[in-house]
Amino acid sequence: MPEQPSPGHRRADAEGGHEVGGRDRLPLAGRSILVTRPAAQAAGFSDAIAAAGGRPLLLPLIEIEPQIDEATFDGLAQRLDDFDYVFFVSANAVEHGVAAIRARRAWPPGPAVATVGPGSAKALREAGFAQVVVPAERFDSEGMLELPEFSADQIAGRRVLILRGDAGRELFADALRERGADVEVAACYRRHFPPISVEALNAADALTLTSSEAVRHLAKLLRQQQSRALFAKPVFTPHPRIAAAARDEGFVEVHETAGGDVGLMQGLLLHFGASI
Repeated sequence: MPEQPSPGHRRADAEGGHEVGGRDRLPLAGRSILVTRPAAQAAGFSDAIAAAGGRPLLLPLIEIEPQIDEATFDGLAQRLDDFDYVFFVSANAVEHGVAAIRARRAWPPGPAVATVGPGSAKALREAGFAQVVVPAERFDSEGMLELPEFSADQIAGRRVLILRGDAGRELFADALRERGADVEVAACYRRHFPPISVEALNAADALTLTSSEAVRHLAKLLRQQQSRALFAKPVFTPHPRIAAAARDEGFVEVHETAGGDVGLMQGLLLHFGASI
């Protein structure tokens, strides 16, 4: 069952039944928004929903746990100074990859760190990395490959370590190799899909989906549990690839927003705020 945080819950006054403090005038007042991020990454987005007057319904569709091959990371820790870039595919890669290296040695000053979007860049800065290579607009592998640091003339002959989950797109690694880089890939976490009852989703006014894997897992659960009516709920997602996956799985109303949690919030506020 999803956790329903107390921020964003409403209180009626004794006389008129109106919400105290003007929360009924906030753009998400009275709205329940499903948050499907892994639990460790859900807090900031949930707080933003609550601050806008909504009620975040927490239902992580994917669980994350560390997956560290000891021999692999022993070797990487010894050779980390040899890399020009360490690329983290997600905030999960930051959490588990940095911890795995720091358990073996201090992080060296040599390699530049890079990541795909604002959430993982924030995680890197909180982990002590002041300089982070990150796209300004498009938060995916394609956006990374447009950066001057990873152009063919800049990356040829460079050594790049990619820290990621147990599966993922090969586009970035393959493109860097084609541009002449020496690329190594190491998994530092794995995803698994917990059994979930979707009954509580009936209370949601909107669903937010932030990975294609989560889209497919949710669609499978809805079909298995005969909750097909939920395919009509509005879906908000921050990437065209995830939006395409949602449409392919049968979700009817799919809103593609700008990237990251900021983009998701903008989409929700635009959609629900317009009806105030």
